[in-house]
Amino acid sequence: MECGLIGLQGSGKTTLFQALTAHAVEVQVGSMKPNLGIAAIPDPRLGRIAGHITTQKIMPATLQVVDIPGVADSSGGASALNTVLSSIRTVDAVCQVVRCWDDLGLGPADPVSDIESLETELVLADLVVAEGVVDKAKRATRGGDIDAKQRLEVLERCCALLSEERPIRTGQWDQTEQGILRGYGMITAKPIMYVANVGEDGVSGDAPAAAAVAEASTARSGVSVALCATIESEIAELDEADRGEMLKSMGIAEPALGTFARAANELLGLATFYTAGEKEVRAWVIPQGATAPEAAGTIHSDIQRGFIRAECYHVDELDEFKSEKAIKEAGKMRSEGKGYTLQDGDVVHYLFNV
Repeated sequence: MECGLIGLQGSGKTTLFQALTAHAVEVQVGSMKPNLGIAAIPDPRLGRIAGHITTQKIMPATLQVVDIPGVADSSGGASALNTVLSSIRTVDAVCQVVRCWDDLGLGPADPVSDIESLETELVLADLVVAEGVVDKAKRATRGGDIDAKQRLEVLERCCALLSEERPIRTGQWDQTEQGILRGYGMITAKPIMYVANVGEDGVSGDAPAAAAVAEASTARSGVSVALCATIESEIAELDEADRGEMLKSMGIAEPALGTFARAANELLGLATFYTAGEKEVRAWVIPQGATAPEAAGTIHSDIQRGFIRAECYHVDELDEFKSEKAIKEAGKMRSEGKGYTLQDGDVVHYLFNV
């Protein structure tokens, strides 16, 4: 799953990307090519598990992040703009970084205006696509294509929403219709998160600008988080010990990137399960509603193919009983079959045969 970072010039989008990827990616300044990276998802539950199960290493789940050049930065004309839009169309979710601090060069923060400005660009881009394929769908419908009829209905509803300057995601769509929208790469149909990028004096998240972003997000069927990308970038460059000291000195429980990543997972409809043993304690990300065998496939296809059963318990039960042995003795270790839907926070041992 990929989360695409977008934003107007000066929003701090690339700074956030560097923080998310712990500066592991060499950023291409001024390029129309997106920066690609992997963000480790901070997860306190991993530490809780490792506190009860001795292990050699801890492996967090990851999120693919794409730093997409800004639409307003596309001074190369239509070709550059189309390149940027194409990058946005391929990601699974969109995250708009919004400047929430005053800047001498850029002027006072105006987060709602920034959100509306970029949204207008994306709505217009989707309208061009929708109007461009409506005629083709109409011709196919006249030829008796049943699927084309459904596509035409979806496209016409898209055109109606977009003509009213409303994102496609504000409409009501069933799973089949959502699949059609993905097929056309409709940007404003994608789930969206807004990051209120506050100044260093606004890390509490209660600044008026951050509140305005949260309100605008709700109105657009999105989610929002507030953070300071500059501070998060500095934290990401520190080693574990120094990082903890810096957080403590600032009165912060954890890097805001943990909140960001969990919000992104929620936005993408993902859940997290865990495997735990002497070699490693590891988090795995799966679509919500995945069955035990489907989740096993994220570990290895052989486990899915040879699935017998899954022995499960929840992280909270490990905190309560302190060990897997005690969980078994209390009758809380569950033996689940192929039809079991994994729950967020499950710790799983797979039995399989290939």
